[in-house]
Amino acid sequence: MYASIIIEYGNKAVDKTFTYIIPNEYRDKIKIGHRVLVPFNNKNIEGFVLEINDKYDGEYDLKEIDSIVDEEPILNDEMLYIGNEIQKEILCSKISIYQAMLPKALKAQHKTNIGIKRNRYMALNKDIIEINNYINSCKSKKQVEILSEIIKNDKVLVNSSNYTINSLLEKGLVKFIYEEINRYSVHSSGKYNLVKLNLEQEKVVNNVEFNKFNSYLLYGVTGSGKTEVYMELISRVISNNKTAIMLVPEISLTPQIVDRFVTRFGSDIAILHSGLSDYEKYDEYRKIMLGKVKIVVGARSAIFAPLKNIGIIVIDEEHTNTYKQDNNPRYHARDVAMLRGKYHNCPVVLGSATPSLESFARACKGVYKLLTLTKRAGVSKLPDVKIVDMKAEVRKGNFILSSVLVEKVEDRLKKNEQVILLLNRRGYSSMLTCRDCGMVIKCPNCDISLTYHKSSNTNRCHYCNYSVKNIAVCPQCGSKNMKDYGLGTEKLEEELNKIFNARVIRMDMDTTSKKGMHEKIINDFGEHKYDILLGTQMIAKGLDFPMVTLVGVINADSSLNVPDFRSAEVTFDLLSQVSGRAGRGNSPGEVIIQSYNPEHYSIVCAKKHDYYGFYKEEMKIRKMLGYPPYFYITVVNITSKDYNIGFSEANKIGNYLRKNLRGDTKILGPSMANVFKINNIYHYQCIIKYKYDNKLSEVLTKIDDIYKINNKVDVSIDVNPISI
Repeated sequence: MYASIIIEYGNKAVDKTFTYIIPNEYRDKIKIGHRVLVPFNNKNIEGFVLEINDKYDGEYDLKEIDSIVDEEPILNDEMLYIGNEIQKEILCSKISIYQAMLPKALKAQHKTNIGIKRNRYMALNKDIIEINNYINSCKSKKQVEILSEIIKNDKVLVNSSNYTINSLLEKGLVKFIYEEINRYSVHSSGKYNLVKLNLEQEKVVNNVEFNKFNSYLLYGVTGSGKTEVYMELISRVISNNKTAIMLVPEISLTPQIVDRFVTRFGSDIAILHSGLSDYEKYDEYRKIMLGKVKIVVGARSAIFAPLKNIGIIVIDEEHTNTYKQDNNPRYHARDVAMLRGKYHNCPVVLGSATPSLESFARACKGVYKLLTLTKRAGVSKLPDVKIVDMKAEVRKGNFILSSVLVEKVEDRLKKNEQVILLLNRRGYSSMLTCRDCGMVIKCPNCDISLTYHKSSNTNRCHYCNYSVKNIAVCPQCGSKNMKDYGLGTEKLEEELNKIFNARVIRMDMDTTSKKGMHEKIINDFGEHKYDILLGTQMIAKGLDFPMVTLVGVINADSSLNVPDFRSAEVTFDLLSQVSGRAGRGNSPGEVIIQSYNPEHYSIVCAKKHDYYGFYKEEMKIRKMLGYPPYFYITVVNITSKDYNIGFSEANKIGNYLRKNLRGDTKILGPSMANVFKINNIYHYQCIIKYKYDNKLSEVLTKIDDIYKINNKVDVSIDVNPISI
């Protein structure tokens, strides 16, 4: 017998199956999906069995499989099918898809040392009468104490052995038993109370058909109770003895969502997100594989959770770009959800207060079924929003905080209420420059200025993580007249502490890099240990703090200035979402948006809570310029360490695309990427816009095949990119 095996190497040049002989001792054990150890190029590496055959028609001498790594197959039939479908769609290596599905402990990755953790216990090995007889005649006080404790508790945890324990083992009175333990556990705060759905929520729940694949878009204003709808839908699925996946876009949202789910559903939940250690992810994954849980809550990769008999898949904040992986394999969780929904014949529910234009357009055309929640749940109302023109404030000398925002913050502090401030740029300042010669301190590896971080007194690159101690003398002219410009969360925190007598907590990538810090900051702010929560976009979505009555947005225009066709949509989403954090309790909410472009339609529509108005305006522009959802987009990325080679090959690819694609298909470029050099690698791109092109897949596959063995240029294809 022979096995076709895909090996652990992600290099596209070896992205194919290799045939190995199945030794006689494994013929009855080996199955498709098993992880195996095989010899390859004078090394032992791991791979997955994709086929088993009785015959081999090739001409090469074959090697034998060395061993089977796991008792049971790691990839089931559904995972193999999903991986195959995704690979065809996004043209990545097949092994990269299978690796993305798995925690590190189960990837085909030789010498990964992550195992099951077990506690060792001592239990009785004789009947109770015999044990009691021994106790009555025993002269060893320590032995009697141990046996008595085992009788009382059934078992005793043993961390190390000693003479007394060894003596009991030798006499056959006790034995060791081992129990697997989970290195991650969830707890409920007990603060969440089950609420009765209102009429709008009930209508939404009743309009979802179970036991049938359909895709639904739940458009509900912020605070309308979408999470309650999700939980009710999942509850109905669970009562029908099926399972559910609930995706959230940010790790920062996980603690509050998990708290609600644990309170309602108990411990019947597994959690999967990047904040867990490799050991914890492995334990959670095993719980799912072994069928010990019915609900999986997590971020993007949780869409691959190996649940069986799935009854519903929910994607909250479906518009968020974190659902698209930005490196290989460039899959979108929404697309995987649709594949799994069809496979299990179950509904997929996409929810958002600001749906992506593509999703809303599909809902308007009937591709998705549109469900709406037009009002906030309970007594709360949408907050009042005021736009402050910062051009006028700057003339008054207010460069960071407007006088209106300062006044409103002071008012909330007097009332013992809480404030959220959004500034979507971390660090202290955005660049360091010489006032004499104008030199900007840039990353030596990337085509971007370094960001100054005052707390560590370093200048850092947010692309390649290069860092250097703060520079006091200009390396170009020797001047000591160095100045930092721009505003980051670190500088804003410093400013807030100067102006207000308040407890300020900052939440960005710098303050949440340590394990558990997301949850700690959210819990501390929820318990009113802080008055002001300052953060980047991670605080904008999904968080629910009833005491927050004021939200302030600093530099609302920053995302508008990004050279990308989605910049207006990103701005509207961010402003609408963060505005929704205000007034979720009994007190009314208010939002102050500071902007240098107060008349821009994305900002005006966010002020009015007018998603429909923004949608209509943005769709006009997308249609005129030929962007999604009117056209699909695929980007061919060409990267090289050599500028000239990259430039030459990018032009060859551009010419090949123009020669072989016709009709409405448009080819833009090749051009330099927005950030041209990252980590000493040059980035070029060709942008393909199309409505339908039956030759596109064939042409892209041809390009992919040509460059598989080119070690000087790397070509990757991004289907439906989030940004270009």
